[in-house]
Amino acid sequence: MDLTVPAINVFAVVLAAVAAMVVGAIYYHPKVLGTRWMRAIGHTSESVAAGTRPWIYPLIIVCALVTAWVLAGATWISFEFYGGSFLWNALITAWILFIGFTLARVVVHDAFDPRGFRVTGHTALNEVLVLTAMALVIGVWPPA
Repeated sequence: MDLTVPAINVFAVVLAAVAAMVVGAIYYHPKVLGTRWMRAIGHTSESVAAGTRPWIYPLIIVCALVTAWVLAGATWISFEFYGGSFLWNALITAWILFIGFTLARVVVHDAFDPRGFRVTGHTALNEVLVLTAMALVIGVWPPA
């Protein structure tokens, strides 16, 4: 059996992680959907003003890098198998992974959350936007 390691453009992975942070900053801004999300999750202006724990943002950056790395690898595998456009493979792979892993797991998690499904739409929309942004970056800069 011949094992091949996926070719990954590290520059695209880093840019995809940055794209995820930008999408999150815009999405959760109070003038976009941040205020609605705060209401759904139970945050108040006071709880947000109190700030976050100092380890939250480094954790988010690491998670964005891991997600981008996995998406880049899965895109390469898809491209090697199906051929065609690297960009289209990136987008379709991102959406399939979103539905099969992210959305499915969020729905199961939220089914047991005392808040019910009030946050599900926010989480799902943010995640599909993040993965789409990541896929666009990764798809535009395929590995050399």
